[in-house]
Amino acid sequence: MTSWQMKWGSPDGDAGQEVPLGETRGWIKVDARQGTPELPKGISSAWTRITLPESQYTSPAVYIKTLYALHVKVYAGERLIFEGSRSYIHDNYSLLIPLSTEDQGTTLYIWTATLQDRIGIKDRVALGEHSDLLKDYSKNGLADIILGGAFLFVALVLFVCTFYLSKEYFSIATALSLVIASTGVLSITYSPFTYTFFSYLGPLSVVFFDLALLSLLPALTFLFEKIFGSGKFAIIRRFRKFQAAYSLFCIACLIVNTLSGNRLVEFYYVVSATIVGVIMILQFILLIACVILFSLRGNKDAITFAIGFGTAALTGAVELAWYYYRQGNYDLIYWKWALVVFILSLIIILGRRLALNHQQVVKYSRELELFNNELQRSEKMEIISELAASVAHEVRNPLQVTRGFLQLLSEKSGGDERKYLSMALSELDRASNIITDFLTFAKPEFEKISQLSVLEECKHIESIMLPLCHLNGGKMVLEVTGDLWVKGNSSKFKQAFINMIKNSIESLGEDGSIHIKAYAKGDKVFIHIKDNGAGMDPAVLSRLGEPYFSSNKTKGTGLGLMVTFRIIEAMGERSAS
Repeated sequence: MTSWQMKWGSPDGDAGQEVPLGETRGWIKVDARQGTPELPKGISSAWTRITLPESQYTSPAVYIKTLYALHVKVYAGERLIFEGSRSYIHDNYSLLIPLSTEDQGTTLYIWTATLQDRIGIKDRVALGEHSDLLKDYSKNGLADIILGGAFLFVALVLFVCTFYLSKEYFSIATALSLVIASTGVLSITYSPFTYTFFSYLGPLSVVFFDLALLSLLPALTFLFEKIFGSGKFAIIRRFRKFQAAYSLFCIACLIVNTLSGNRLVEFYYVVSATIVGVIMILQFILLIACVILFSLRGNKDAITFAIGFGTAALTGAVELAWYYYRQGNYDLIYWKWALVVFILSLIIILGRRLALNHQQVVKYSRELELFNNELQRSEKMEIISELAASVAHEVRNPLQVTRGFLQLLSEKSGGDERKYLSMALSELDRASNIITDFLTFAKPEFEKISQLSVLEECKHIESIMLPLCHLNGGKMVLEVTGDLWVKGNSSKFKQAFINMIKNSIESLGEDGSIHIKAYAKGDKVFIHIKDNGAGMDPAVLSRLGEPYFSSNKTKGTGLGLMVTFRIIEAMGERSAS
């Protein structure tokens, strides 16, 4: 049934004691598709008359999905078959009224009274078997309870996890937990299921609904501020402080109204419903505007937030606007599902930030490890360089004296003696070269700094190393792109690259080749030495440049690359200065 008749109660009040059975005047026809009629000023009660059709139901019943009233009485003729009364502000009834077989074809009279600005049946009236209608009756609002319970569970899990987060994310995760929990409480306490099957919890549900709403609004703004900042002129922070102050004011009004036995209920309704609704619309507009600005700047979090919050805010703003346009003759039903999208977007933002934070921590850990390794290497180099300088200076002079005497003896000797003395002089020269390497490592001083032509220096190095390369069955290719110049010492430059090329030559096999390539990139010159030799495994590569470490156990002292490192480091410091 989609139509019935209504008759307004008297301005002096009507307790619904006398059923207007024989009255024919004052009744108006109501169509469910057009909603409930507007309540006249000064009127707080009404009668609804529904004529039931003849039927053959075994256990007939009438199901009214939504009825606006605080006090309800239902009569079958003159017989009272249902009565309900609420002392709290929630005027949404869902009624399933069992009838007897004699009631079929009779007229139902429904008396309703309210303190709000809407009254009467909102949806169609269904007549049918009690067992069939019971299914719809029991499911009305059940989805809201399930959704709210899921929200509360997620909020609890997230809140427990916040204690394992860093201080930076603790406040964000806590605010998100409060937003999710408040949404869950709103979903449960707004559901008609709660007031239909647990009507004795009605006063408590109203209190929890108001507390959840008054917590949600400032928590949402706080969360937005933590993610995106205070905005221009700190408008987000100012609005959040205003919301927090107004929420505290509303909570104080709630306490006063409760202690006074709901004597201030009308004033509290204006403060906690009408004005809060306007504040919500302003909040949605403000946050949407800020999200659009952040999204235009390419902020990924803002784009995600815009999708979620835009869905929730647009849905909420439209529903609130429609609610006020219909003068309260509308139930907000879509906001809960829009908030699901919004909460998912918040969880995605938090998860993304935690992932980025983890990546940053891993990056910092790697950089710290490299820094520690470099620090250890520098400390080791410093100790060894001081020792090397001291030993080299002390040993060089006796070696030079010894070499001089051996030279004199060699000139006066012959045969095998001259051969042995020549070998001794050769070994002293080798020892002198090692000492020179020690001194270079300890203090790679550049006697003369000048502008060096990379092409000329590389050609000179190629002419020196090419015969050795050919002896080892290899070939060398030099490629210098452009007119390249660097600042440094020619002798040290050659020494560094000769050491590296010598290592390449020693690693060559059959058909070996060495490719020397130099080019400019920006204000820097890059020189690459590439060979197709045996190469080094990661363990050897990690120790490259360590004093006395050599990948070739049969050749070298491990000083060559160490000296090369020091020369290159010193040239870098010199060019930077």
